[in-house]
Amino acid sequence: MVAASDTPDGYVGRFAPSPSGPLHDGSLAAAMASYLDARAHSGRWLLRVEDIDAPRTVPGADRVIMGQLEALGMHWDAPPTWQSLRLSRYQSVFDRLLEQGLVYGCACTRKQLAAGAYPGTCSKGLAPGQRPRAWRVRMPQGAERFQDRWLGPQCQDVAREVGDFIIRRADGLWAYQFVVVIDDGDQGVTDVVRGADLLDSTARQRVLARLLGLQAPRVMHVPLVLDEAGHKLSKQNHAPPLDSRNAPAALEKAWRHLGFDPLPPLAGVADFWAEAVPRWAARFNI
Repeated sequence: MVAASDTPDGYVGRFAPSPSGPLHDGSLAAAMASYLDARAHSGRWLLRVEDIDAPRTVPGADRVIMGQLEALGMHWDAPPTWQSLRLSRYQSVFDRLLEQGLVYGCACTRKQLAAGAYPGTCSKGLAPGQRPRAWRVRMPQGAERFQDRWLGPQCQDVAREVGDFIIRRADGLWAYQFVVVIDDGDQGVTDVVRGADLLDSTARQRVLARLLGLQAPRVMHVPLVLDEAGHKLSKQNHAPPLDSRNAPAALEKAWRHLGFDPLPPLAGVADFWAEAVPRWAARFNI
């Protein structure tokens, strides 16, 4: 693991769950790491409900998640935000990119595309009679290099390995890669701490942030919690919901998953955080 350095002034972190169901052991580990890092930096910790993918949103799941976090002693420092309430903001950014010639309509279907990077089939315009199904952002050439605070140096050539990626889907919904960059920029997020499954998204998000004139946050990608078959715990894989009625046990389990030694017997949730925050700070030289 790589220690933190040059801590940014005014640290702002965030936890951004998708309200497709309650938190489980995997999402708790990511939330814990994000919360610990913010508190270790004496920074702010924000809660963002990433409900941009409307078909996957479960009514009431956002409130369930908030209740779980509160039971675990994890308190956000500003009113929560919902992506579904920011659609006009995403449209205005898209319009600006369109005016700059940085996005284009794509008529390709999944069946027409082979696995791998998008080959730029529609990048020079659509044939007569074609209509765009989705919209892609033009990726500049060159490698994107960054330092992950857990995993160390990273590099990806987005144009070569991913290609021009979709920012507005064929169903008309905004893509995650697009809205998360705008949200982080608007909220002044300085540090993103999340699960390692999102590491592959980081380079394209950094490139997009630069196209939008934004400072990309520092990143830390923590280990995933896996099931007995070695698959990532997720709501799609029917991971059992977190039982926050025994909050100290749930917190200790996530703490151990992040690679820390067991804490001494504690009286409750507040004592857990009082012990855990300085240990996190010491581990990452904060």
